[in-house]
Amino acid sequence: MSLPVSIIDRTRLTYMSAVAVGAGTVVVFLWWWWTKNQKDRPPSQWRKVGELSDLIAFPVKSLGPIRLNTMECTQLGLKSGWMRDRTLMVIDLNGHFVTARQWPRMVLVSPSVSGSVLTLSAPGMMPMTVDLSRIQGKGFPVAVWGKPVTACDCGEEVARWLSRFILMEDTGFRLVYYPLAGPTRELRQRNKKFDFRCDDTGAYPDESSYCLINESSVADLNTRLDDPVNAEQFRPNFVVKGALPYEEDGWRWVKIGNVTFKNVMPCTRCILTVINPETGVKHPNVEPLKTLKTYRQFVDPNLRHTFGESPVMGFHLGLRGGPGSIRLGDPVYVGVPEEQPPLISPP
Repeated sequence: MSLPVSIIDRTRLTYMSAVAVGAGTVVVFLWWWWTKNQKDRPPSQWRKVGELSDLIAFPVKSLGPIRLNTMECTQLGLKSGWMRDRTLMVIDLNGHFVTARQWPRMVLVSPSVSGSVLTLSAPGMMPMTVDLSRIQGKGFPVAVWGKPVTACDCGEEVARWLSRFILMEDTGFRLVYYPLAGPTRELRQRNKKFDFRCDDTGAYPDESSYCLINESSVADLNTRLDDPVNAEQFRPNFVVKGALPYEEDGWRWVKIGNVTFKNVMPCTRCILTVINPETGVKHPNVEPLKTLKTYRQFVDPNLRHTFGESPVMGFHLGLRGGPGSIRLGDPVYVGVPEEQPPLISPP
């Protein structure tokens, strides 16, 4: 017995619809899979945008810099022997981190590292040394932006030295050291909006293990200021010369020498930028922060809600593709965007 034509047509239509829906589902799945796998995959093509003009580490959060001609890039941050970027930090007696935002004199403390010995120098103070290889004791949690991080105390002598220079008191601050080889800190909630991974947080930096700034963007900013600033006021790890002003806003992938990084988040700027690193004094007109707010704020309403009026200059990076060494003068490349597959069903 044959089926009526209308029933056959309906059956065929149902079948074809199911096939179409299935094909569409496959296309959506393939698109999701491709996007997911491409998200952290470095590009195959690069173009040169400049070269590395400054290479800076801050072994103690909010204190002065160390400049070297070459450093190793690790998941934790820049490293040279025992010197590791932002793996030491000043805390108060409640275990909360202390920065130059509240105590501008901190930027006047100059660190140096020889072998395993950290030396701190400051105006009017005898140098203080701490042998990092001898720091012992059970680790305890300290707070960085509300997130617990492991720390080991560096002892009474350096605690007294820092308290006297910063607070003009015998007690109040302590120095702690990060004893681990890799990042363990949880992501801040606001950073989950971006391409952060949990191993991008470093030891004690505010956001990530690395920060880059474009020399020509700072130069453009200076054309708007009465009192020029330098790149160090933004406390970056990498300074790039040769690129166009603010060209870095569109860089998603960066390669310095043979070491690959991903742009994980724009760097929002705070009151720390108004502190002169040579005098430890805040600018009376809150510059350059005041001027940056006039032309470098987020436009996206969701990001504006999260970050308020904080302006952007430079960006945070996450290490991708393994460790390696970089040196001053290394070429700086950015990834060339690759063509995405079309959203069509296969024939």
